[in-house]
Amino acid sequence: MERPDFFTLKNGDKAKLPFSKDEYNQRVEKLRSVMSKQNLDMVILTSMHNIAYYTGFIYCSFGRPYGCVITSDYITTISANIDASQPWRRSHCDNVIYTDWKRDNFLKAIVSIIGRKDPPKNIGIENDHITLEMREKIGSIFTFSIFSDISKKLMELRMIKSNEEIEIIKNGARIADMGGYEILQNIKENATEIEIAIKGRDKMEREIVKTYPNAEYMDTWVWFQSGINTDGAHNPKTNRKLIKGDILSLNTFPMISGYYTALERTLFLDNVDDNSLRAWEANVKVHKRGLELIRPGVKCADICNELNELFAELGYLQYRTFGYGHSFGVLSHFYGREAGLELREDIDTVLKENMVISMEPMILIPEGKPGAGGYREHDILVIGKDGAENITKFPFGPEHNIIKG
Repeated sequence: MERPDFFTLKNGDKAKLPFSKDEYNQRVEKLRSVMSKQNLDMVILTSMHNIAYYTGFIYCSFGRPYGCVITSDYITTISANIDASQPWRRSHCDNVIYTDWKRDNFLKAIVSIIGRKDPPKNIGIENDHITLEMREKIGSIFTFSIFSDISKKLMELRMIKSNEEIEIIKNGARIADMGGYEILQNIKENATEIEIAIKGRDKMEREIVKTYPNAEYMDTWVWFQSGINTDGAHNPKTNRKLIKGDILSLNTFPMISGYYTALERTLFLDNVDDNSLRAWEANVKVHKRGLELIRPGVKCADICNELNELFAELGYLQYRTFGYGHSFGVLSHFYGREAGLELREDIDTVLKENMVISMEPMILIPEGKPGAGGYREHDILVIGKDGAENITKFPFGPEHNIIKG
């Protein structure tokens, strides 16, 4: 029996995607405009975030390559046979499936789309994602082509959100708040981080289903940290039991069709000592000032530098651990990042209308020092013409978040 190296399969009907067809078409046309300016005949996308952004399909790699070929005339995803027709149903474009029967059928699928006549002279690829091995293999089938990195331009295009994107981000912020309130109901002495986190995650997932009944549901999570586990912003939850006087870090992350939002808050269980209270109040003061600074026309680095001065004045700059905020959109801890829109000393991006960015100062005081623990607050802001809208409504600070339980 002769088995194919690649094939197409339209099994069922196209699914309802998170965005309209017009939205996806506008995204592709903006990319094609960049391709025209940079004299690119073709772009090969390989990352989860960019394939999702331009097609609607979020792949599950499991060690297999996935791709999307974009030219001036067509756009086609390339997926593994293990996913059958789901990549076709969950995208607005065509799809080619490659099989596992022979090595490098992924490359043969690319050739099947492009054809062997008149190969592209200039090809855009994602240098920040593509592996060295895959770069060499693609180079071997397009021997006379010139490859250019397009990853930074792709990031710049994603940094400006459409109205449809902002709507999904606002719903995400609302659902993150709901997860936070559910967590509050379950914080008590001897409760474990993992059990508290499960309650918040389940609440958010059910609300996502209610709000987006036609979506795929994946990757929503909670990090609920206590005591020493608050020292890292990305520390997973554990089975640690809460004790009175614990510093707590509440972090809810609803994921809606690849779109990431977050709520992060410092809390204390039952009581807070004087040293911890001073550190907490200092971080809150910086957070409030940061919220005031976010507005159109301001440079990211300038916000960072002013907040550094405030932290130094308060005596806590040496405990700051990372940048003051970052962009939102089709990204998560699994994939993506819009590093060009972060509140760091080395980022000169100027804030513009329809950018979305967080304010999230954090300080870490190590164990053994007065006030030990990680303090972090996090709000999401949508940049408008004249100011910024804070779409996070969950309260912060000692007057709200000393939890009796």
